[in-house]
Amino acid sequence: MNILQRRAQRTPSALSERINRRQDALWVRWQALAPRDQLALGVLVVFLLLFVGGYGGYSMHQAAKDSEARYQEQVADYFWLRAQASNLSSTALNAGTVQEGADAQPPANRVNALLNESGIDNAQVVATGEAVQLSFSHPSQAVVSNVLGNLERQGWQLTQLSMQQDPTSKVIKVQGVADF
Repeated sequence: MNILQRRAQRTPSALSERINRRQDALWVRWQALAPRDQLALGVLVVFLLLFVGGYGGYSMHQAAKDSEARYQEQVADYFWLRAQASNLSSTALNAGTVQEGADAQPPANRVNALLNESGIDNAQVVATGEAVQLSFSHPSQAVVSNVLGNLERQGWQLTQLSMQQDPTSKVIKVQGVADF
């Protein structure tokens, strides 16, 4: 135990002696330089410190901005997905049942059933030969885009589409023609 205590006492003093010797050697070399060289070396050291510090600060700032932007994007995506959860889950569950009975139902009934499952009430759906004309309104843009995406996933192709948003009530009015 005494050996460890003696080594612990010697180590800091030995280290500080070495540091002091190196500082003294550097100070002697500094004093040996001409005043013009001392000034040039001082300016160079200050420039390097400012450059390295400035670039380091700038790169840290850019990394922080990029990180914040990615975080904000992920938060926005999270809340958008959370808002879509009710729309997505009911559509995913009902997509299989609509396809299984697709041959038994007329095209207008299939489109109307899809609209009702997606939360669109009072939709006007009319069959015109192989095509189906549809008209509905809803206040949520997410629900409207979800419905149109579901139609395309079911095999319907929208040949005509018109969407208008009422500026006061923010209700989106959709009119279109879909072919199967």
